[in-house]
Amino acid sequence: MRFTIYQESRVGKRKNNQDRIAYCYSRDALIMVLADGMGGHLHGEVAAHIAVQYLTQAFQREAQPLLEDPALFLSRSLSSAHHAILDYALDKNLPEAPRTTIVVCVVQEGYAHWAHAGDSRLYLLRHGRINTQTRDHSRVQLMLDQGLLDAEGAATHPGRNRIYSCLGGTHAPQIEFSRRTLLQDGDIIALCSDGVWGPVGDQGLLLGLTTTNLLEAVPKLMTRAEELAGASCDNLSLVTMCWHDDIGAAVPDSVSTQTMALHDFTTQMDAFQRTTRGSATAVDLSDDEIERAIAEINSAIKKFTK
Repeated sequence: MRFTIYQESRVGKRKNNQDRIAYCYSRDALIMVLADGMGGHLHGEVAAHIAVQYLTQAFQREAQPLLEDPALFLSRSLSSAHHAILDYALDKNLPEAPRTTIVVCVVQEGYAHWAHAGDSRLYLLRHGRINTQTRDHSRVQLMLDQGLLDAEGAATHPGRNRIYSCLGGTHAPQIEFSRRTLLQDGDIIALCSDGVWGPVGDQGLLLGLTTTNLLEAVPKLMTRAEELAGASCDNLSLVTMCWHDDIGAAVPDSVSTQTMALHDFTTQMDAFQRTTRGSATAVDLSDDEIERAIAEINSAIKKFTK
């Protein structure tokens, strides 16, 4: 495989960052994951972390170096991540399980397979256009589908953050799965939280990612989203990958997995931060709080690891 990949997450104007992002690849397969947590102090952050860490670790167990069935992997892993979040809530005696959106994409043998729950999105950009994008599992999207709202009204609707499908919470998630999609040279896959797509819109995201190298484009797009959102800026996260044909010429900053060992993996995943960058009202997590949270996450995940 040959691709360029870059990810970034920022706190925006919130007290702490409840988004989690990761990517991981073997010689023959790649996974990208983004989760946007919802809940009180630490809990939404933990739900997002459980989801992303579970999927990444499951990928490392099963992609040796290919997944036997990517669609089945996504279905089984997302279900297990959901139940790991519920188990965490049970162990903590929480009145309600924390929740997180999820969007995840697997690429292998030149095909992309993705799944999502909530309003974190995947975009497939091809030849300077949006080829495909996921449909939000939100109240506003339902109203758009029914003709009760237009795009302008949706952008300012007070219920725009209400979603009806997620991991965790009180209801089983309604996970939507894609068909496998053959990638073309130059295709860009972008996974983003609503902190990105909300302020810039579809066209802003398209223009921001198709005009220059991803390693330059992503930070500029994130900064643009922060500027547009202003004082109400949410956490914002973006994972982007540009696909390159193996037989093509080498691309600067691209990754080639051809020489990787059979059972090797490269992983990039966000960790808990003790303080929130640039916020006067940051939640200051102690080292003990972080260590306890990590131990509880690992315990919840371990019960659903086979």
